[in-house]
Amino acid sequence: MDLMLETFLRLFEPTHLAMLITGVIVGLCVGILPGLGGIVGMTILLPIIYGMEPDVAFPLLIGMVAVIPTSDTFPSVMMGIPGSSASQATIMDGYPLAKKGEAARALGAAFTASLIGGLFGATVLSIIIPVARPLVLAFGSPELFMLAVLGMSMVGVLSGDNALKGVLAAGFGVMLGTVGDAPAVAEYRYTFGIDYLMDGVPLVVVGLGLFAFPEIIDLLIQGRSIAEVESLGKGWLDGVKDTLKNKLIVLRCSIIGVIVGFIPGLGGSVVDWIAYGHIIQTTRDRENFGKGDIRGVIAPESANNAKEGGGLIPTFLFGIPGSGSMAVFLGGLLILGIQPGPAMVTEHVDLIYTAVWSLALANVFGAGLSILLSKPITRLTIVPFSYLAPFMILIITFASYQATRSWGDLISLLVLGIMGWLMKRYGWSRPATLIGYVLSRNLETYLFISVQRYGLDWVKRPGVVILAVIIGICIYLSIRFKPKRRSKDRGGIEHETAKA
Repeated sequence: MDLMLETFLRLFEPTHLAMLITGVIVGLCVGILPGLGGIVGMTILLPIIYGMEPDVAFPLLIGMVAVIPTSDTFPSVMMGIPGSSASQATIMDGYPLAKKGEAARALGAAFTASLIGGLFGATVLSIIIPVARPLVLAFGSPELFMLAVLGMSMVGVLSGDNALKGVLAAGFGVMLGTVGDAPAVAEYRYTFGIDYLMDGVPLVVVGLGLFAFPEIIDLLIQGRSIAEVESLGKGWLDGVKDTLKNKLIVLRCSIIGVIVGFIPGLGGSVVDWIAYGHIIQTTRDRENFGKGDIRGVIAPESANNAKEGGGLIPTFLFGIPGSGSMAVFLGGLLILGIQPGPAMVTEHVDLIYTAVWSLALANVFGAGLSILLSKPITRLTIVPFSYLAPFMILIITFASYQATRSWGDLISLLVLGIMGWLMKRYGWSRPATLIGYVLSRNLETYLFISVQRYGLDWVKRPGVVILAVIIGICIYLSIRFKPKRRSKDRGGIEHETAKA
């Protein structure tokens, strides 16, 4: 209790508060640009936090993590294009509401639901930490290796309707992560005599190449503005009332968000669709869904923000990212010298509680700023994207170059950018590749330690056997029941998709 109070008071230190607000503002700016989302936003911040003290950089990262699921609602409602992969379902009813002149109502409901969902996720995180501590401390290198395998298996299979594509995409990420020096032995791999590759391909370059450039290229090809609906209309208060009126929907979908966020490999890719499908299946008067039903906005937005609290649980406690943005967040922790895993609950438990309070406060700031700045943001979204693209490309290029300040960064960015665009075009899972890249070192390190310490007997440990059974069940179920999604094209025709 004393530690929780101490970390709460730390929130209001000028430096902490300033960095948290900075992260929130940057997150707002990234969120309104369609297709970018948390992965790109977090990746842009990584070069900035090099050399920073953890107490300074940590709130910056948390502010970004918390607010993007809120601000990405703008393009989803105003244009009908998802601000990120986690706001796709919001389009189904948010965009029809905007076309009816009720954009303010849709945004008001979305921001209120996002705020409540985010606070719920932070609360669950604060409860789980002391409860999970004995379990986490009982985990050795064999169990941590199997957890990494669990994350890989779920990322590879659950990321789309083609299991083989998902597994291969994750495998490519692992291979990309093995470039450079080996963590256990003194040797270099896949460097081809190029000095730049001796330290591996930086996470900043991988994230921006796979995710930022493909989205910019696609939007430039379309030649559109970010939004088509120019007027917000009225009804902000009505949207808030709608959310409070449907408090049980908010609660149920927030629980869904936390659970999905906790499962490695799911995260933002499916959480909104699971929540949206749940509401349709459990509602009797469902005929207005897809035509502008406010419940179709409340449900995915509640789950969307709650998933961040759930995603931080495996990221902090086991070093296993729950989603692509959590993978980049994990990389940020490593840059700051913080090793996620069992050590977090013994050496850095203060940072976990700082994250809880910061996550809650950032959600409040994010929702408040989104409402206060809605009119200027709406004016920004009607600017043709071709005018914004040069500025975005400049930021992305600068962020990549800061990784090692080598021309190799820019060459790698271009190569990975082309690869990311091709993966998106042909339905290969880019989040699976990113998470595979981040987990590759954990997989190799924990396997090496397990074999060196236990020989082959490590496979007989009870925890390893239990996790192996869970992995087998998850793979079977995900192949047996492929997730289908409903999407809506520009002509308003609904159809089912299963995104890889």
